[in-house]
Amino acid sequence: MQDFHGLKVWHKAHELTLAVYRTTARFPREEVYGLRAQLRRASSSIPANLAEGCGRNGDSEFARFCSFAMGSASEREYHLLLAKDLQLIQIEDYEDLARCAIAVKRMLAALIQKLKADS
Repeated sequence: MQDFHGLKVWHKAHELTLAVYRTTARFPREEVYGLRAQLRRASSSIPANLAEGCGRNGDSEFARFCSFAMGSASEREYHLLLAKDLQLIQIEDYEDLARCAIAVKRMLAALIQKLKADS
């Protein structure tokens, strides 16, 4: 068992989740239970899965939760694209969020690879 606060990828995913919450606060009222909720859920699921995985026993269990986080990262990536295409977010906000989302996915991929190599 390890402390998730020590993971750089958790910090990056948490920062991105906060940015998603700030950005989606400007979504229209009719999106409160639609795309805004989906985007927020997918975003918060990433650091939450990392935290849960840290509380599990062994690298294989942790790697499994990292894989769940990767799935949520891909889901969030799509929802960001959809929000941009629906003109719910500015192109500059999309580009910043997408750049951070790709960085998180790369960090997750490297962590998963390391965990699998160690087991």
